[in-house]
Amino acid sequence: MTRVAFIEALLTRVETVTRHHRDLLCDGCDEHRVEIAEDAEQMGSRCGGHAHPGRYSRAMSKLAPALLALSVIARLAWTYLVPNGANFVDLHVYVGGASTLAGGHPLYDYVYADQTPDFPLPFTYPPFAALLFYPLHFVPFGLLAFCWQVGIIAALYGVVWISLRLIGLADPGHRMAMAWTAVGIWTEPLRSTFDYGQINVILVLGVLYAVYSTRWWWSGLLVGVAAGVKLTPAVTGLYFLGVRRWGAAVFAAVTFVGTVLVSWLVLRDQALYYFTDLLGDANRIGPVATSFNQSWRGAISRIVGHDAGFEPAVVIAVLVTAVLAVFAWRAVYGVDRPDRLAALLVVQLFGLVFSPISWTHHWVWLIPLMMWLWHGPFAALGSARALRWTWLVLMIVGVPWLLSFAQPTIWVISRPWYLAWAGLIYPVMTLVTLAWMARRATIKR
Repeated sequence: MTRVAFIEALLTRVETVTRHHRDLLCDGCDEHRVEIAEDAEQMGSRCGGHAHPGRYSRAMSKLAPALLALSVIARLAWTYLVPNGANFVDLHVYVGGASTLAGGHPLYDYVYADQTPDFPLPFTYPPFAALLFYPLHFVPFGLLAFCWQVGIIAALYGVVWISLRLIGLADPGHRMAMAWTAVGIWTEPLRSTFDYGQINVILVLGVLYAVYSTRWWWSGLLVGVAAGVKLTPAVTGLYFLGVRRWGAAVFAAVTFVGTVLVSWLVLRDQALYYFTDLLGDANRIGPVATSFNQSWRGAISRIVGHDAGFEPAVVIAVLVTAVLAVFAWRAVYGVDRPDRLAALLVVQLFGLVFSPISWTHHWVWLIPLMMWLWHGPFAALGSARALRWTWLVLMIVGVPWLLSFAQPTIWVISRPWYLAWAGLIYPVMTLVTLAWMARRATIKR
């Protein structure tokens, strides 16, 4: 059985387990119940007429821990047994950059080039991140890398669990979360997270819990600290403003400013240098037009053959996305439909395509999107099924990763037209997703 076929079979069982949850959430939707009945009947016919959703639920309960264990073992085996299974270059940057503080060396002069001679990796994060990462250099790197991978898996489980709770499943069950974690490990955003030793899954978990929590100070603290570590979570402030959580929005901003002040008090010149000279310099972060950058700027740069910056095509693409995001928000969030996860996804998807740099490991938000498409209020729609399977196949295959083999180097922008246009895959799918969500405004819940 191929990897895709295995995952498809697993997800079919996950969907069967949760149909009764969707039935409860549907609040009298006859069409939904009819589809559930039809699916149950079809399942029974495939299994000799003896199948029942309850039997699949019990089977899933038994299989999920084993499937998760198998995925974890396979992932670790890939890391340690396959040549270049994981190089942890970003984790090296976290540790190496932070360690310069001990010697008093300039933080932003640091580069890691041991495994990336074609692109020496600088420390590109806010200075507050270096302060948080500083204790890591006391841990032997081999032990740190292993613990980091375990932490990624734990964080992924948390992302799945909280996403299911935000959808409205009061008790989604740990085994359902285990099954989805087993699948998520093999998606492109997570594969690159493991390979590089990235931190994005942990930040996504923090943002999700901030949205889940009803404590304004706790929500604001989580988002503010996350933005202090890596600027991308700051877009969550738009969510707080949209749902009128004014206290959380203000405290998130205050907390972020606090991280800047702490950085300035400790690092002085380095903090000033980052926020005055380095902030906004996308070229320092990395090659804008490599296929791994799935923002509008990266996608359009590959088509025009040079760094598009904020040329009209990029601006228009961002504006179109913003308009669709507004309509999508209105479709999924309101007094009569307070879908917090969907509203958060609208904001995060917009942030991903708007940012100058959105590496594939930034797209961890596609995991909560899978949760919503599979278990959310529109999950029974045929269009939802088509959308979620399209996204899942794209993530499992890893289209940007495949395209990377066709580019001479990460620095070469020009390429054949078919490779350039294929690199639009995540931004275009984002437009399709937002448009589909906006269309749901016409469907009565």
